[in-house]
Amino acid sequence: MRCLVVVGAQWGDEGKGKIVDVLAEQATIVARYQGGANAGHTVWVEEDEFILHLIPSGILNPDTRCLLGNGVVVDPWVLAREIATLRDRGIDLDGRLGVSRRAHLVLPYHRLLDAAQEDSRGAAKIGTTGRGIGPAYRDKVARTGLRFGDLRDVDRTREIVAGAAVRANVTLAGLGDARRVDTDDVMSRLEQVRRQMVELSTDAGDEIRGGLAAGGRVLLEGAQGALLDIDHGTYPFVTSSTTTAGGAASGVGIGPTLIDEVLGVVKAYITRVGAGPLPTELAEAEAERLRQLGGEFGATTGRPRRPGWFDASVARYAAGVNGFTGLAVTKLDVLDTFEEIRLATGYEVDGTPVASFPDSVADLARVTPVFERWPGWATDTTGCRTFAELPGAARRYLARLEEVCATPIRFVGVGAARRETIAVPAGAALR
Repeated sequence: MRCLVVVGAQWGDEGKGKIVDVLAEQATIVARYQGGANAGHTVWVEEDEFILHLIPSGILNPDTRCLLGNGVVVDPWVLAREIATLRDRGIDLDGRLGVSRRAHLVLPYHRLLDAAQEDSRGAAKIGTTGRGIGPAYRDKVARTGLRFGDLRDVDRTREIVAGAAVRANVTLAGLGDARRVDTDDVMSRLEQVRRQMVELSTDAGDEIRGGLAAGGRVLLEGAQGALLDIDHGTYPFVTSSTTTAGGAASGVGIGPTLIDEVLGVVKAYITRVGAGPLPTELAEAEAERLRQLGGEFGATTGRPRRPGWFDASVARYAAGVNGFTGLAVTKLDVLDTFEEIRLATGYEVDGTPVASFPDSVADLARVTPVFERWPGWATDTTGCRTFAELPGAARRYLARLEEVCATPIRFVGVGAARRETIAVPAGAALR
């Protein structure tokens, strides 16, 4: 590959950070193309755990240039803390990190509005992280947002912030929230990070196009998952950006013809955080067992994830929307101790097969999964380094996943570390 997109193929938390970290060893540039600090990528390097919210996972590979594209909304204080934390842990960032001048900022009033609006929904909460992501994207679409390039002009910055403060205070008052936004306070806080952010500003699209023209390799990193896409996800229980591969080109500023491959990342089971239907969701006792074995707690919020069995309808839908050329299956090892594993191959409603993935959450909530039962392998897979070393039952389960997803499996994860990633040769017979 010369330009590869890595996309989550479920409801997020699939292990994209680890896959990006592994593939970044071959990349000259890794660029994030959407989302904000509501994402959390956990990467292990030997015995060291790194949790990243904005900076691409490729930053842990010393020869990789990392970019935040124009499709990302950036909380500058979170970014500054991440930079400081990585430097304190010995990661050299000098000349290795850039932010698109067209990227929008997440500001304190976005967080206030996010929390106030979520509270106002009452029982109809959608499960936002409260990080201000939705309100920041709303300002972007309304053409009232503050972009990184604006930070070079203090007067322009104040003008934008002052207008936003007026609108935010009207909204807060309407929601019955007593808190208010003060322009001077926001400007004072911005001044703490403005110079550092200006120094990071770049034209991400130019860098990527130039890197490809010079023979480099580029990896475009998504956040969240395909089923959280604002257009193609389980609306309204979605994020505020385009998480699918179609958003990768526009999210970094390149043409779609420069993209060669799209790798979808799935867990060997499935999870989601927050509200919304999850057809294959496990009963609580079994869910808690899988949650503990898989460490299924949000890297950003710490919230417990809702586990379910692998859902092929979700994966097939994600493959179609994204145009996957391959799959990476992570966390196979989490299933090592299960005597039986279930796999949902499709849905029914009142005994009638469902032909395609529902576009309404009301319809999705009505489906009944059609399960296959597969024997577990009762063997520790974390020491396996080739596909042939995996237990036969695990290989057969993966072969069935490949079959029902109609997408070739390229990687299998059997642990959190880099070395616990098995590359599957193209054309290999999984059985």
